Amino acid sequence: MPSKWEQIVVDAEDPARLARWWAAALGYQIVYEKPDEVEIRRTPEDLPGLLFGSAPDPKTVKNRLHIDLRPDDQEAEVERLVDMGARHVDIGQHDVSWVVLADPEGNEFCVLSSRKPGQ
Repeated sequence: MPSKWEQIVVDAEDPARLARWWAAALGYQIVYEKPDEVEIRRTPEDLPGLLFGSAPDPKTVKNRLHIDLRPDDQEAEVERLVDMGARHVDIGQHDVSWVVLADPEGNEFCVLSSRKPGQ
């Protein structure tokens, strides 16, 4: 039997602050919290979750793994996330249909355009 996808672990200088940012961005809730790690999920039963763990070193290079978000309205979602503290970043993406942002600790993620019917 294959494994179940439990969570993605994100190293964070301030796990509680970053978990709360992502929970607000995704509409998730905190399901577990200790001083050095916080897990968020859509609901307590839904997997996978995002687990933010304490890492003392700041992020210094481009992520090798990132989250893609697909909102109904890309422009409105980018504006909302930037208002929450995300920032635009250039990772060499050039002319593409998605927008690359970074969360408050510099972790890159993409905001995709809305899905067309039949996609």
